[in-house]
Amino acid sequence: MEPLILKGLYGYFIKTEVFIVKYFTNNPNGINWIKISDASASSKYIYQTKEKIKPEGIRNSRLVNEGDFILSNSMSFGRPYIMKTSGCIHYGWLVLKDKSGLFDQDYLYYFLGSNTTYKQFDNLAAGSTVRNLNTTPIQKVEIVIPPLEVQKRIVEILDEAFEGIDRAIALSKQNLLNAHELFDSYLNNIFTNKGDDWVEKKLGDICQNLDSKRIPITKSQRKKGNIPYYGASGIVDYVEGYIFDENLLLISDENLLLISEDGANLLARTYPIAFSISGKTWVNNHAHVLKFKSINLQKFIEYYFNSISLKPYVTGMAQPKLNQTTLNSIIVPFPSEKYCQNIVNKLDKLSTEVKRLEEIYQKKVALVNEGMIERGKK
Repeated sequence: MEPLILKGLYGYFIKTEVFIVKYFTNNPNGINWIKISDASASSKYIYQTKEKIKPEGIRNSRLVNEGDFILSNSMSFGRPYIMKTSGCIHYGWLVLKDKSGLFDQDYLYYFLGSNTTYKQFDNLAAGSTVRNLNTTPIQKVEIVIPPLEVQKRIVEILDEAFEGIDRAIALSKQNLLNAHELFDSYLNNIFTNKGDDWVEKKLGDICQNLDSKRIPITKSQRKKGNIPYYGASGIVDYVEGYIFDENLLLISDENLLLISEDGANLLARTYPIAFSISGKTWVNNHAHVLKFKSINLQKFIEYYFNSISLKPYVTGMAQPKLNQTTLNSIIVPFPSEKYCQNIVNKLDKLSTEVKRLEEIYQKKVALVNEGMIERGKK
């Protein structure tokens, strides 16, 4: 099959958004005003819009109908969508209408969304910083037009392939969810079914609080580097080492645990409430710093705190806060030292498996999205 000049498809490039504002309406029966934000990167259809315009606005835009193709014409230019409703478009879109009846709709969607077509769009796009297409060059795009029965067969093959990919991703996602649920279930079971030989101790009696070493550094004082800067919810920045000129500014001990001091993480159990650090680390005054005598004890406490809610220990709703005195008074249940080590080992293995499944899931999703990434759509 020879590639042919794109015929029977008519493109329109409309500059309208500046003039259309006065036609916006809250009337639910208004005309759909189609924006890039109405399109999902994972969908090939546009069903509805967030905004409407008055019927008078049609003459200042371009009306598109159900079944029309519209192409995004901006930073992520060339992404095709099929209209499942009617509405008006602005200059961020090109509309293509199949006047000849040469195409199966799904075949055309796959072809327009392919890397082969995108490379043509890329060569034709104007601008170096802001890439966009317009009507004249897009009509030079070459497209292979096999007989309709062949187009339908190609669509069947591609649909089957993508369905298989979706099933693989869904299975990976379910395996990941099951692994998280298994981990949480095992974690909660350990601390809700304590043995008779378990003892209770105050947190302040089994660790050293290093909060006095926290000296906040404002954002304007930080320069980018490779030393993590921790806050209440994790790493918030990476900074240069020169700011750690004084020992009081440097947290470099091992067997350290950080626990949120304030923020929403204290009221809803979201990871990480507690997390481990080692090596050179800066900690601001939104996280408590606890030092333990061994890595095994530190990990046990980390798992315990991530199995409970800190809400009973928090004061204030607008600005929830867990103060040092209250933190030190929290009662922690302990088994024998040997059983404590067994618990940590089992939880470490489960945690490693969850992370492995996360990596598998992310790799599969990345493979599916690879073409989209190459086309600059994400």
